[in-house]
Amino acid sequence: MNNTGKYLFNFKGYNFNSIADMNRVENTENFEIREDDVFVITYPKSGTLWMQQILSLIYFEGHRNRTEKVDTVDRVPFFEYSYPGTDIGNRPSPRLFASHLPYYLAPKGLKNKKAKVIYVYRNPKDIMVSYFYFSNWLTIFETTDTIDDFIEKFLDGNVSGSLWFDHIRGWYEHRHDFNILFMMYEEMKKDLRGSVLQISRFLGKELSEEDVDDIVNQATFENMRSIPQANYAHVPKSQGLTRHKGEYYMRKGTIGDWKHHLTVAQNEKFDRIFQTKMKDFPLKIIWDINE
Repeated sequence: MNNTGKYLFNFKGYNFNSIADMNRVENTENFEIREDDVFVITYPKSGTLWMQQILSLIYFEGHRNRTEKVDTVDRVPFFEYSYPGTDIGNRPSPRLFASHLPYYLAPKGLKNKKAKVIYVYRNPKDIMVSYFYFSNWLTIFETTDTIDDFIEKFLDGNVSGSLWFDHIRGWYEHRHDFNILFMMYEEMKKDLRGSVLQISRFLGKELSEEDVDDIVNQATFENMRSIPQANYAHVPKSQGLTRHKGEYYMRKGTIGDWKHHLTVAQNEKFDRIFQTKMKDFPLKIIWDINE
């Protein structure tokens, strides 16, 4: 493990942020997987919180009918982060986890193809813009003065999560090693109900029409912003991890916001690198809401 500065730790070529439990990370490979475990895998700012909320609504009736006041982050904790007083390995089944891990650091047991992985991906220009604001909000990230400076860091992989290109390619090219479902953020925005049905089928969860209606309603961006347990913006605030009062944990959640931030030159540079890195990559990427 290499300390690459105050904000990043590099382990086996992958950058973790400063609150990652590096003892757990170093022993992740041998973490004991149960057959009914579910892992939500994302690159940062790709819809992690959204999928945490959807899984919470699918699996927990008390979350769906709002009778239990449990934060989404506690129902679907991050695998590589520390939670005071919580042993994630001893949680009751079915265990739900969120993670930004690259495919090669995932627990070996996930390759038994019985436990399930849901990989959520999003167009990298919107990720980059969202990440810029997010990293300037939370103290666990290094601040960046301008979007131009952040583009350089993002394209060089000098951020928590390392290179987006490597992350998505790695998981997709090794998809046959896992029981995995790929979900596109933009398609979820366009057809949330259809996406919920697709996810529930993959998980083997039978839902009534009323259940699906409740899940879709409580998983919209607008409604999640008003549900404290779903957006958990209060969590970093309560721990003194924010630099200012902005509610940036859920900023916009739109498709194509990058158009309001990138110059023509910045966009052309990004496109050139994207074409080089992602040539012949089969997963569709949606850049604009009108596509």
